[in-house]
Amino acid sequence: MTWAITAMVVTGVSTVVSAYGQREAGKAQEEAAEREAELQKMEAQTEELKRRQELNRRLAAQNVALAAEGIGTEGSLASIALKSAEQIGTSEQVIGLSEGLRRRQLRQQGKVAASMGKIGAATSLFSGGTELAKQAKNLP
Repeated sequence: MTWAITAMVVTGVSTVVSAYGQREAGKAQEEAAEREAELQKMEAQTEELKRRQELNRRLAAQNVALAAEGIGTEGSLASIALKSAEQIGTSEQVIGLSEGLRRRQLRQQGKVAASMGKIGAATSLFSGGTELAKQAKNLP
């Protein structure tokens, strides 16, 4: 009888520990995905800043070259520069949307991992409860 009760206690404790571990693993995966999304956001902002700085440098160099040749930046040259700036702005928006989508996907993966941890924990508790019921049924 003592052995059977000890076995039931061990089963119960291992069930709870397993469930807790699965839940915590899911939470850890969710937190890791959130950290990765934030890291990607910072990297995207850094890359955007670099692209804008390079664009500004090129536009400034172009204006200096045109001025050195005595060519003004009005008229058709100005409209070409404006169109180019609009296209670059559109490109930046597309890049930003793509990076935002990637971050949302990471966050969603983290939420799924957390949910799977909860489901795994519930499954462990259910299985452990079933095992405890079987052991209790076999008690003299």
